[in-house]
Amino acid sequence: MSKMQMTRGKFNNINACADKRGVIAAAAMDQRGSLQNTIAKARGAEATAEDLTIFKTAVTKILTPHASALLMDPEYGLPALKAKSANAGTLLAYEKSGYDITTPGRLPDLLPEWSARRLKDAGANGVKILLYYNPFHSAEVNTIKQAFIERVGAECTANDVPLFLEPIYYEEDGSGVSALEMAKRKPEAVTRYIEEFSKDRYNVDILKIEVPFNIKFVKGSRAFAGEAAYDTKDVAKMFKESAAAARRPFIFLSAGVSDEVFIETLEYAADAGTKFSGVLCGRATWQDGIPVYAKQGVAALEEWLSGKGVENITRLNNVLAKAAHPWWEIYGGKDQIDVIG
Repeated sequence: MSKMQMTRGKFNNINACADKRGVIAAAAMDQRGSLQNTIAKARGAEATAEDLTIFKTAVTKILTPHASALLMDPEYGLPALKAKSANAGTLLAYEKSGYDITTPGRLPDLLPEWSARRLKDAGANGVKILLYYNPFHSAEVNTIKQAFIERVGAECTANDVPLFLEPIYYEEDGSGVSALEMAKRKPEAVTRYIEEFSKDRYNVDILKIEVPFNIKFVKGSRAFAGEAAYDTKDVAKMFKESAAAARRPFIFLSAGVSDEVFIETLEYAADAGTKFSGVLCGRATWQDGIPVYAKQGVAALEEWLSGKGVENITRLNNVLAKAAHPWWEIYGGKDQIDVIG
């Protein structure tokens, strides 16, 4: 097998986001509009841009000593990076938050005042893109999205900075597809988008993916909500089929579930022998701190984060220590990467 070629810049920057084992144990704090709305709802009053920066700074200060990297947005989060642990790498989001609800297809868009070079200059060890993607949708829509990732991938390569791609399976708003039907379609959807964006043409370095099922629909799981799309005996098969499609290292995102549910999911991944290379976990770790901040302020949030927040991320790290694999393992080992430059 020929060696994987990788530039020195990409190799070093991926390692800057990983721990000594080569596992990516990253915290996500790039939420923008959704975080602002949740703070406002918990407070019963408006949440400002300053609220976002204060919240992000507290999470960064308390949690990054326990993380290998931090995902942040450049809109509200750059001041928070001053509070980041020096041992944690930096990932910066490049896409606009949300999507245009007036146009079908949830087409992606970039922050207009940023570029891969500017993100790198701001301290990014990696550039992250979220992409809503449904492999069952029309070629017209998906070709636009594929070309978009080709452009971003080329831009990241030109600036020698890794691209972390986060594809998210979705159905159009108002499509009439039920949550149960989405759960049934999800394993194939995730497998197909892993296969697509593993292709060399996209220059994706790390895939940040969903678990290939919705655990609330897994009969027999602790998170089971009463309506079954699959049961626990199907879980290993779904993990194995999706992992087999990967030609790039992949990490799992928490997708807004609780810490307990995410840990249960990762335990299933471990039992299936899934060679995932870590996580990028946000809300599962800190979301219960939102009402604390909204009602009691930043000092109370920092106290909560120092207790329950650190407990959440520590439990997650304990699972990763047993279950996650080095990012270079998918290429056959560190010595199978031909580092150029």
